Amino acid sequence: MLHLLTVSLVFGFGAGIVSRIAARPKVCVISLLLATLPTIAALALHALQPHPDPLHTQLFLIEAFIVAMITGLSLQTVAHLYRSAVEHHTARHDMALLAKTDALTGLANRLSLREHFQGRMAAARRTDSQVAVHFLDLDGFKAINDHHGHPAGDAVLREVARRLEAMVRSEDVIARLGGDEFIVLQADLVQDTEAELLARRIIREISKPYRVEDNLLTISVSVGIATAPKMGLELERLLACADGALYRAKASGKARALFCVEVDLVTAAAA
Repeated sequence: MLHLLTVSLVFGFGAGIVSRIAARPKVCVISLLLATLPTIAALALHALQPHPDPLHTQLFLIEAFIVAMITGLSLQTVAHLYRSAVEHHTARHDMALLAKTDALTGLANRLSLREHFQGRMAAARRTDSQVAVHFLDLDGFKAINDHHGHPAGDAVLREVARRLEAMVRSEDVIARLGGDEFIVLQADLVQDTEAELLARRIIREISKPYRVEDNLLTISVSVGIATAPKMGLELERLLACADGALYRAKASGKARALFCVEVDLVTAAAA
């Protein structure tokens, strides 16, 4: 009886320890089976051996059954702990993603944009290149919301996001600040003309019609551009500068792209 009790306690403790590494289920299950299956088989075979004690067979069969039950319950524990670990890490990943993602378009938000900007600026300093901040504001978007409703407006914003994603390189970043304002972070520039070419392409692609249900909707986009390090090294300063250039672009006829100049910084500081 002392032998049976000792084996039960050892296997109960061992199964509990093994089940704690359920985050690696293959290793856990293999370790558990290697520890228990030979013992179950040995106990069952020993029960079949002749013995003068009349309870010998029953006791060893019971012990084999107990160890088998411990094994089965441990396997269930492994499965449960693994599912719980996956759900926990998935939830953490989703929460982190939501904190840095625009819910409507799936683009980066301001927090994520700031992190990307820091990385792009560090790379620009190493390669002696430039980073351009394109501040986009849709022309005529308010009329879509007013005449066709916010669902139609949301559909247009999602399509704008998809078009922007199709235009930029993998090292560039697109963000939505809110409403109909977007930011394109263009990295690894050698000269300003590269930013101007992208801005013109953005205006051309965004100005193409949008099919929303049975309606064909049209908008345009104005762009203000600020380049670093020429106009500053901080994201907020560059955004303010690009916003000032965007204001001038809208005032001069919309569907245009203008570079930030010193007067835009003065205007932004006054605002």
